[in-house]
Amino acid sequence: MGSSGLSKSNNGQQQRLGITEPISLGGPTDYDVIKTRELEKYLQDAGLYENQEEAVSREEVLGRLDQIVKTWVKTISRAKGLNEQMVQEANAKIFTFGSYRLGVHGPGADIDTLCVGPRHASRDEDFFGELHKMLSEMPEVSELHPVPDAHVPVMKFKFNGVSIDLLYAKLALWGIPEDLDISQESILQNVDEQTVRSLNGCRVTDQILRLVPNIQHFRTTLRCMRLWAKCRGVYSNVAGFLGGINWALLVARICQLFPNALPNMLVSRFFRVYTQWRWPNPVLLCAIEEGSLGLQIWDPRRNPKDRFHLMPIITPAYPCMNSSYNVSSSTLRIMTEEFQRGNEICEAMEASKADWDTLFEPYPFFEAYKNYLQIDISAENADDLRKWKGWVESRNRQLTLKIERHTYGMLQCHPHPGDFSDKSKPFHCSYFMGLQRKQGVPVNEGEQFDIRLTVEEFKQSVNMYTLWKPGMFIHVSHVKRRNIPNFVFPGGVRPSRPTKITWDSKRSSELKISGNAQAEKSEEVKAVLFEADDERKRKRAEDSVDNLRNSKSFASLPLSTGEVHEVRNPISTTSSCSMKCDDSEVNIMSEPKSEKPDLKSLGGCPSSDIETNGSVESKLQFNPMLATTDTSTSKDAEKLAIEKIMSAPYEVHQAFPEEPEELEDDFEYRNQVKYFGGNMKKSNIESSNSTAAVSEETVISNKETICSTQLSSNGGLEELEPAEFAPPLLSVPAPLSQKKSLIRLNFTSLGKAADKSS
Repeated sequence: MGSSGLSKSNNGQQQRLGITEPISLGGPTDYDVIKTRELEKYLQDAGLYENQEEAVSREEVLGRLDQIVKTWVKTISRAKGLNEQMVQEANAKIFTFGSYRLGVHGPGADIDTLCVGPRHASRDEDFFGELHKMLSEMPEVSELHPVPDAHVPVMKFKFNGVSIDLLYAKLALWGIPEDLDISQESILQNVDEQTVRSLNGCRVTDQILRLVPNIQHFRTTLRCMRLWAKCRGVYSNVAGFLGGINWALLVARICQLFPNALPNMLVSRFFRVYTQWRWPNPVLLCAIEEGSLGLQIWDPRRNPKDRFHLMPIITPAYPCMNSSYNVSSSTLRIMTEEFQRGNEICEAMEASKADWDTLFEPYPFFEAYKNYLQIDISAENADDLRKWKGWVESRNRQLTLKIERHTYGMLQCHPHPGDFSDKSKPFHCSYFMGLQRKQGVPVNEGEQFDIRLTVEEFKQSVNMYTLWKPGMFIHVSHVKRRNIPNFVFPGGVRPSRPTKITWDSKRSSELKISGNAQAEKSEEVKAVLFEADDERKRKRAEDSVDNLRNSKSFASLPLSTGEVHEVRNPISTTSSCSMKCDDSEVNIMSEPKSEKPDLKSLGGCPSSDIETNGSVESKLQFNPMLATTDTSTSKDAEKLAIEKIMSAPYEVHQAFPEEPEELEDDFEYRNQVKYFGGNMKKSNIESSNSTAAVSEETVISNKETICSTQLSSNGGLEELEPAEFAPPLLSVPAPLSQKKSLIRLNFTSLGKAADKSS
C-alpha cells in the first residue's frame, strides 16, 4: 500500500476505502511522530514481537506441514484407486489466517492454518482419520487433539513446540492448484457448510488487508488495541467481549476513516469514534453483498436473530456475517465504558497529563465489585479437564445472559475473561463473574436478588454435555470481595490495598464527589441501610439513615474505608429489587418507569434513523463533509463528521426489546448437548408463577421445594449448590417472558434468610 494512505486506481488517482469518505486526510504532526515512536517502543518492551529465531521456526513448521498434507492427499488418492497420473496430480495446500496472517502475532502464539483439499479427500475418514493417524506417528507432533464435532471442525496440536490449529476445506475440485485464489466467490460453489465456515477465516483476513490504506500502521495500531483489550479484561469472544478478528475489524475501520494518520493518532481516534458510536449501528469495511450462491448473510430485515445483535461488527468477505454475536448488554456496557475511559486518557495525553502506562493500566477486577460468582470445575484427569473447560467456557456466557434476562437487566454481570487454578487441588479450575445492581436504580426495602433457580438451570445445561464423564463437576458460589481466594492473585498472595493512585481510582473519586453534589440538588429519596447478620451493626447502620437521605443511588454513597467501589453511569430502569452487598443491604424506594426500554439507552439510533426499505449496500453510501487536510484537524470538526456518519441511513434494527425464546448457543459446542425425550427426569426445582410476587417469607418457607439447597458456610462462601450432584437433569425453566409487577428476590443463602426472619 502506498504511503498516502489511499489505494491507487489504474489511472493513478486515489480511491477511498470503506463505505464512507474519510473523516480526515490530514497527515501526522511532529507530536504524532514522537508519540508513535514512544508507542512502538512500549509495545516492543511489552514483548509483543517475536525474535528472528522464532519467526524462522514458524516458517519451517508451516513448510513441513505443507509437505505433510501433500503426502497425505497422494496416499489417500492411491488408496481410493485413482490412477497413478491422478495420484501425482493430487494436491493439498496450507493457508494461514488470524493473527499470524495479519502480522500481529506475538511470541508463543498459535498459528491458525487451513488445509485445502480436493473433492475426494473427505473430512471425517481422510482428514480426521488418515491425516490424524499420520500426525500421531510423528515424533515432532505432541498434544494432538481432534475436535470433529465443533461448529468449525479443527485439529489442534503442537509441531516442534509451535501450537497449530488446523482446519479443513474440501473443495469441489479434483486438483488443487498451487496458485489457488480462495478470495474468489466461485471457490464456495458446491461445498458444504463446514467448508464455507473453514474458508471464512482466510477470506476475511485477506480482505481486511486489502481494505486498509496502510498495512504497517494498521498492524501497529492493532497490536496496541489487542494489548489494551487484554489489560482491561475485554479480550475474549467466548466470554461475551471481542476476540482477535473483532478488534481487527474495528481498527481497520478507523484506518479507513483516517487513512494518513500514524498509529498514535489512530489509537486516539479509535476511542473517540467508538465512544460516539451508537450501537447497534453496524461496523462495516465494505458494502454487504448479496452474492450469487444464495448463502445467508447478516441482514436484520430478513433474519430475526440478527435483530437481537447488540454490537454488530460485520465481516467483509462473502457471506458477510456478524463476528460479535456473543456480546451481551452487560459486556457491551463494560466495553462502552472502557472506550470512554480510553478517550479521556488520550485527551489527557495530548495535554501531557497522562502517558501510555496510564492507558494500559490493568483493570482491577477483584477490587471493582463487592459481590462475585465463583464457578469451580474439576475432573478426574488432565484430558478430561481440558475437554470440560472448553465446554464450560462456551456455556459461561449463557449464565450472563440468563441472569440479565431473569432479573430484567437489574443485576449486571461482568465475567472475567480468564480462568484460575488452585494448585492445591489437582485438575481444578475457577471462573469469576462480578455482580452489581444496575446503577441509578431505586430499591424497595427487603427486596433482594434470588438467582438460585437461574444458577441451577445453568448448571443443568452444563451437565448435559454429551462427553460428560464421572468426575466432571461444577460448583457455583456467591463470594464477597474480602473472601476472594488467594490463588487468583499473582504468587498466591493477596495484595494490600492499592497504594498508588491509578486513573480508575482518581476518576472514581471524581465521579463520587460529582454524584454527591448532584444528589444534594435532586429530590429527596428515602434510603434505609441495615446489617443482615449482626444486630449491633444493624443498629449502627440505622442510626446513620439521616446521613443518607440525600443519596440518590448506591453509586453515590460515600466510599467506606478501604473499599473500592465501581462507579457506573446511571441508567433508567423498568423494575425494582435489591441486592445483598458486602455486610449491608441497600434498599431504596423505586418509582414507576415505562415498560418499553429506550432504544437510545440500548445503543440504538433515534427512530428517525430506522428505515426498512432499500438495500444495505445502497444505504451505506454516505459522504460526510471532509475535514480539512490541515494537520491540526479540530475535535469539533471530527466530532461533527462522526455524528454525520452515525446519522447516515444505516439499516438499523431494534436491538434487544426482548430476548429470543432460545438463547443463542456457542457455535463450537452446539452439537455437544444431550437431549432427553419421552419420560424426562425432572429435578425438584419448581417454577414460581411469573406474575406473582415472591416474598421473602415464601422463599424461606418453601426452601425445600424451591431449590433443595445445601445450607452450609465455607469461609464466607454463600453456597448455591444443591444437596446432591446429579449429572444431566432437566429443570423447569424460570419464568422468562412475562413482566412482574413486583419482584422480591433473594441473593443470599437460605441459611442467612432464615436467621434474618427469626
